Amino acid sequence: MSEILGELNVSHSGSGYRVPVNGDITAELGLLFDLTYDGDGLLIDEVLEQGPFDKKHSKVKAGNIIEKIDNQEIKKGEDYYHLLNKKANKITLVSIYDPITKERWEETIKPISKGVQSNLMYERWVKNNERMVDSLSDGRLGYVHIRSMGDASYRDVYADILGKYNRKDGIVIDTRFNGGGRLHEDIEILFSGEKYLEQVIRDTVACVMPSRRYVKPSIMVVGEANYSNAHGTPWVYKHKGIGKVVGMPVPGTMSSVTWETLQDPSLYFGLPVVGYRTREGVYLENSQLEPDIKVRNSTEKLHLGIDEQLEAAVEELLKDVDNYDYWGE
Repeated sequence: MSEILGELNVSHSGSGYRVPVNGDITAELGLLFDLTYDGDGLLIDEVLEQGPFDKKHSKVKAGNIIEKIDNQEIKKGEDYYHLLNKKANKITLVSIYDPITKERWEETIKPISKGVQSNLMYERWVKNNERMVDSLSDGRLGYVHIRSMGDASYRDVYADILGKYNRKDGIVIDTRFNGGGRLHEDIEILFSGEKYLEQVIRDTVACVMPSRRYVKPSIMVVGEANYSNAHGTPWVYKHKGIGKVVGMPVPGTMSSVTWETLQDPSLYFGLPVVGYRTREGVYLENSQLEPDIKVRNSTEKLHLGIDEQLEAAVEELLKDVDNYDYWGE
């Protein structure tokens, strides 16, 4: 099937599998482990914020070792995942050891699903990016990530750029790892505002008009994992001249799809049904988007917590901020 789809050379197609309701699903503890540790148990590297162990009564911290789950020991080199099978939201006993104090104790928690832990990791990533942009710009720029091209993400972005980042000089718009939806028109409208009035109170500007559209400089970050409308949105952003696009080329996957359940209801198949065509008759499908500033993140620097694409975006946006005429004249 994959070979056939490769011959079609089209996005938004292919088969997917729905996990049965009573299928095997490994729960998560809301912890990150040191993968270089080669002793018995699991050496904790980080306790995820808002996870099962991020509670006032919990003593668990980085450096502790998980020795047992529901009284079953975790031996060196053994797979522990079966100990968490179908344990999401079920009371589970965890035995912990602190190699510094030599203390052993037990705590009961409710493990979380992979989806919940994935969301905690996402929030962790966004907060880290916010801190990075704030630090690199000396507090002058804000950062938002559009997680998906849908209503919830739009509301988050809208609230942030006109709320907590209202006093910033510009915004870094991150669209990396976005799987799509339909938001290109909303983003175009939101970030293409042109200032025409100021509300002034005793010589202090309290608000500018339009007050519900962004009027300051912005820049958009993209990557190879952008898909569907996460290709279309930066295309519109660049095509309309709203701001520069930074990152890696985005595959041309701007089309719409219908996902159909097959005879086996656990399987579904995607059928692209809508194409997006320019005035010149060119479809966005299979038309790769080239960024204005091409920057590849190296694994060596990412491993050290350095995001070269964000660094380049901040550097370029600060230039635009310094040269920006807020009356558009």
